[in-house]
Amino acid sequence: MAQDAETKTNHRKGWDKIMVATWILVGIALVAGGILYIENMPPPNGTYDAFAKCIANTSTTFYGAWWCPHCHEQKNEFGDAAQYLPYVECAASDTSEKQSCVDLGIKNYPTWVFPDNTSSTGIQTLQTLSEKTNCKL
Repeated sequence: MAQDAETKTNHRKGWDKIMVATWILVGIALVAGGILYIENMPPPNGTYDAFAKCIANTSTTFYGAWWCPHCHEQKNEFGDAAQYLPYVECAASDTSEKQSCVDLGIKNYPTWVFPDNTSSTGIQTLQTLSEKTNCKL
C-alpha cells in the first residue's frame, strides 16, 4: 500500500513538471509572437508620406512583383505612404515578367534604381533610401 502511494506521488510529480514546462513554452511562444507582431506593424498613417513623395519626385524607381514577400515587406515599412512610392509592377497575373522589366534587366525583387543610375536589390533600409535619393527621412 505504501508502495502504491509512493508510485502515485512520483507519477504526480512527473505530471507537475510536464505542466510547468508546458506553461513555460506557452509563455515563450506568446512573448515571441507579440514581438514579431509589433516588429511587423506598419508605421502610423502619414508617418512617411513626405518621404515617399520626395522619393517619387526623384528619378528613383522601385521594381517589384505582386507575389514577392520582400516587396510586401518593403512597402510595409512605409505603411500607407507606400501608395506614393514610384513602384513598377513587373509581374503579370500569371507570374511571367512584363517586357519593360525584362528590357531593363530587372531579375530580382525588389530592385531599386536610383537617380545616379545605380541599383540595389533586396529590402533597403529607410536610411539607405534617404541617402541614395537625398530625401529627408
